[in-house]
Amino acid sequence: MPFALPEIGDEEIAEVVSALKSGWVTTGPKTAQFERDFGAFLGADEGLHCIAVNSATAGLHLALEAVGIGPGDEVITTTHTFTATAEVVRYLGADVRLVDIDPATLNIDPAAIEAAITPRTKALLPVHYAGLAADMPAILAIAQRHGLKVIEDAAHALPTTSGGRLVGTLGSDATVFSFYANKTITTGEGGMLVTRDAALAKRAKVMRLHGMSRDAFDRFTATVPSWTYEIVAPGFKYNLTDIAAALGIHQLRRLPGFQQQRERLAAAYDAALAGLPLRLPPRALSGDTHAWHLYVVRLADDAGVPRDRFIERLYAAGIGCSVHYIPLHLHPYWRDRYALEPSMFPHSQHAYERMVSLPLYTRMTEADVARVADAVRAALR
Repeated sequence: MPFALPEIGDEEIAEVVSALKSGWVTTGPKTAQFERDFGAFLGADEGLHCIAVNSATAGLHLALEAVGIGPGDEVITTTHTFTATAEVVRYLGADVRLVDIDPATLNIDPAAIEAAITPRTKALLPVHYAGLAADMPAILAIAQRHGLKVIEDAAHALPTTSGGRLVGTLGSDATVFSFYANKTITTGEGGMLVTRDAALAKRAKVMRLHGMSRDAFDRFTATVPSWTYEIVAPGFKYNLTDIAAALGIHQLRRLPGFQQQRERLAAAYDAALAGLPLRLPPRALSGDTHAWHLYVVRLADDAGVPRDRFIERLYAAGIGCSVHYIPLHLHPYWRDRYALEPSMFPHSQHAYERMVSLPLYTRMTEADVARVADAVRAALR
């Protein structure tokens, strides 16, 4: 059983074929439709800008660049994330300040954020881990007190809610979603930058495609000859293609059903793994939605088997699994650049040494969950 598989249907395939036959395969009408549909899904007002990009990493980079992060600045984020969250800060010549997590939720700890703020701090970059919302009311309050920008890494968080509102419609400066192959919806590779800040959106759109004042779709679909453009900044190549957006149009329509299936599978896991020496994933607060991108268990201290041996036994039983994540403070680049030690991040370190991500994807059945649970029980023996 693989760790993850996308669910691609006939509608997505037909839309991709339509894009191929149209002759417009790069950023064009289907990307524009996907952006409009995404905004409609979030249910936000017309002031919400949705900008499709070729990865969430690109979206984070664009958002930070647009709010003015640069050399001498510092951005606070969690050590318990994939390196993309932090590396985009370094792209801009700024420094990263890594902080620990809340051991209950595995999300960034607001108290640790506040303690880490210095005169150089310019932005906060919280991550919604595994599909559970970070404590955004606390994080936004900290940002307001200290005059900081907030960029949400929502790669795991579609359609997560916080305080009854979808992530992407909260009070941050920008939110970035991922459509990588194993995410809750996929375009193969891709992402979406969402913001209410018109100036930020304008800058991100320009920087998304080489710093050009007009993109190809604007130039080549004009009713009168209009081939000119200006380079107004040294931009990037971060646009999403229409081929990818064609997938996203129908994946987005299926997202409510996908989330319900993930919720059912998570509940089946909870029931099947109850009573074992495991710490099961936290649930969303009452009234909120967990996206269930990942189902992460942690071995109890009395589990009787080391984590790595546990994973080996699952693989031997044909069960794909993973670890999310090897914390940044353990990787040579981050460790050496900032002189980091595991003792500086006790909660992340403790969780990492015990965590395993079990298979969770919409094509799974409850019988598949039972098979994984049987393998888990055998591995614990």
